[in-house]
Amino acid sequence: MRSLALAAVVVSTAAGLGGCSVPARGNEPPPAGERTVVVDVRWSRFSPSVVEVPVGTTVRFEVRNADPIAHELIVGDDSVQDRHELGTDARHGDRPGEISVPARSTAVTTRTFSRAGRVPFGCHLPGHWAYGMRGTVTVG
Repeated sequence: MRSLALAAVVVSTAAGLGGCSVPARGNEPPPAGERTVVVDVRWSRFSPSVVEVPVGTTVRFEVRNADPIAHELIVGDDSVQDRHELGTDARHGDRPGEISVPARSTAVTTRTFSRAGRVPFGCHLPGHWAYGMRGTVTVG
């Protein structure tokens, strides 16, 4: 029950060191030491757009895209965001913190946050970042 309450408070996408994309596990509870955060995408916006996690937390981000168009979730520092804004892969999922989320579907990625700081996340499909489809993970 504790992780469900935390998921309601702490929600969005991820960065940090380590982690990988994993298939969705349905309604199964996360393994010990892992927190599930649900990120809703609607009208080309992330909700929530701010996520707060303690240092050392592994977060399983479940991104639920309610839009009729595809999106992506890219979590990483400014250099990662800049690289994706200049050009992006057609599909993501092989690298931690970089997933594609087809229209009206759900995708999952898991990340461990091992350093304090602020880590941006966003969607870099054409025009989405400029439109404001972005947020921040605060690790403290």
